This record gives sequence, C-alpha cells and structure tokens, in this order.
Amino acid sequence: MSRSLIPGLRSLRPAAFGADPAGARLARIRRSPNFSVAEGSFQNPLGARTRPSGSSVEFAKIYFRKEERVRRGPTGTVPVHATTLADLAKPPASGLRITWMGHSSVLAEIDGRRVLFDPVWGDRCSPFAFAGPKRLHPVPVPLEALGPVDVVVISHDHYDHLDLPTIKALAGTDTVFAVPLGVGAHLERWGVPADRLRELDWHESAQVAGVTLTATPARHFCGRGVRNQQHTLWASWVVAGPEHRVYHSGDTGYFPGFAEIGAEHGPFDATMIQIGAYSDFWPDIHMTPEEGMRAHLDLQGGQPRGVMLPIHWGTFNLAPHAWSEPGEGTVAAARRAGARIALPCPGEPFEPAAEDVPGAPWWRGVAVAPEGGWTEHAAADSGEQPEAAPVG
Repeated sequence: MSRSLIPGLRSLRPAAFGADPAGARLARIRRSPNFSVAEGSFQNPLGARTRPSGSSVEFAKIYFRKEERVRRGPTGTVPVHATTLADLAKPPASGLRITWMGHSSVLAEIDGRRVLFDPVWGDRCSPFAFAGPKRLHPVPVPLEALGPVDVVVISHDHYDHLDLPTIKALAGTDTVFAVPLGVGAHLERWGVPADRLRELDWHESAQVAGVTLTATPARHFCGRGVRNQQHTLWASWVVAGPEHRVYHSGDTGYFPGFAEIGAEHGPFDATMIQIGAYSDFWPDIHMTPEEGMRAHLDLQGGQPRGVMLPIHWGTFNLAPHAWSEPGEGTVAAARRAGARIALPCPGEPFEPAAEDVPGAPWWRGVAVAPEGGWTEHAAADSGEQPEAAPVG
C-alpha cells in the first residue's frame, strides 16, 4: 500500500476507535519498563492469555444455549436507587462516600474531593450505537446532573470502561483525567486538552486537587478497533486523600501483586473489586468472586479490613455465567472470609465507615433462582447458616 494513502485511511477511522499513540507519547511508551520493544507490546506482571482459550464451537454452544441465555439477564426491572442526587447533596459524615453507578463506574467522594472511576453512561459498551452489549438498567443519574468532578480515572481503554459519549460530555467540563500510559491519545482525539491529562505508568503518581492518584499493576490487556497493538496500558488505581484511601481494580486476573500493592499503599477504607464477566475461557484476565475476595484480603494485608464493593457486573451481559452469579458468589466468598462487603443497588451511596452498609441481595427479585433456592444456594457455598453470615 502506498504510504501516501495511510493518512487518508486514518482519517476514516471511526471516532470510537480512538487514536494510536504517536510521537513523544509513543517514545515514552517504548521507554516504559512494562513495555517490550522486542514484542511491541505492554507486558502483564504475570503471563496471561488475552484471547479466549478452548474451543470456540464449545463456547458458542454454551453462550447461545437457550436456557443459559435466560439466566444471563434479569427477569424484570433492575432496581435503581431513587434518591441518588438528593443523597449526594449532603456531604458524607465520615469524609468518604462511595456510589456505584453500575458495572465499574463508581463515584468516590474522598476528603472533600470527587473522583469518578471508569464512567460509562452510554447505552451500549460498543463502538456502534446499533450493536453490542446493551445496558440492563438505566444510569442512576444523568451525567449532567452529577455536578462537578475533580478527577476522572480510567483503568483501560476497553469499551465498557472508556466510553466515547461519556468522555466527550466530560471533556466540556473542567475535570482532570488520570489515565494509564497511552490512553491519552484516545482522549485527545475526543476533545480533552493535553493539559488536563495525567498519563501514568505503573507506580507513577499525580497530585490532583489534594488527592494522590497512583497507577498500580493489573493483569489484563487493552485494545479498540480492528487492530490490537497493546500500545496502551491497563491499570488498577490507588486514590489517597489526607484521611482516606481507596482502591479500584479496573479489570484484572488474580496475581500475587495485590499483596505488594497493599503493602505499599494500604490498608484501604474501601476496595472496588472486579468480580464479574469471568469465564473458564479467559481465566487469566478477569477474576471470579472467590478470586476477587482473595485480592481484597491481599490488599488489606491478609486481614478482612475495610469494605469490599463488588464491581464489573449487573449492568452488561459480557460472559456465559448467570446474571446473578457474581453477586451470589461474592456473598458466599464474604461469608467464608468473614469479610465486610457492600451490596448497593445501582446509585445507592454508602459510607464505608458507617455501622451498616447496604447488604441486601437486591438482585434476587429480578433473576432466575438457582437450583435449591437463593438462601440455600449461598449457605451451601459458605458452609454456614444464613443468619450467621457477616454481610454488610
């Protein structure tokens, strides 16, 4: 192909695909200790298969089987908290309040600042408005009604974490964006000024509005568009204020680095841990609820401290497991560990330091029940009786 045609082809690239890093940004990527020049890609802290393993035919059989499809979505209207905006209008009594907006989108109000993780307000996590996984519940509040945000934190560039219409809307505000190395190329194409980007490699930090944001390792991968060059990094994040600190896992498979992150940056008042969209077909890049609880404990120095918020579930159908399974699995894992978890429905704020945090399994009213029923299912997994479970 003539090189003179390449710029023209690039101009035809759909906006949702973002942009490839180039120039000084690409040079910085190639200098990163986490980038292999020989392989031309970022590397995981522990080897990971980034494509589905096993038979694609077998996966298709499972994914499209009628009885499985019924279990993978809610049977009715997903409950969404009705008074989110009114609740957020009052400052948190403890100085830390967490509001799960669905999937991995979380608003953390920490020591007087507002941090918005992986905001996805779009109807589909897809480059196309007419195809791709569709939202299973409405967003709890309109983005324009949410009010000022000090910093938006992005974990990686997959469509269910980096949403074009959401970023374009936020680009018109004064917020700062903290992103992993390389992701800034997408945001600049979508209208975010370079001076409002804090683009970090693993173990690098930035100060924004009095809080410290640190990009920490994760075990995942990146990619938008037809090609996947692995030229943008994926990360988990630590956000530390003067009095509180929280952790957001982004997407990740389990790896021993959680203990190292906890030793350096923890313990945390709250962890937000990916526990959904897992499968035996991609075991290295997403955690099961049991692995998510193990990660939470590692981050907390092996102790069931703080509150774990399960994220990356409930909003989009992205894996073969039942829609309710991540929630049920987290309940069971918390019972076994004696750990404190929060189970808010989308849009329900909670303060981790409060005596009571949301603990009701809200999804059970709109999901296909497992064999044996809900209570028996959770109790059988935990080996305990339901009334003894320290949930919430």
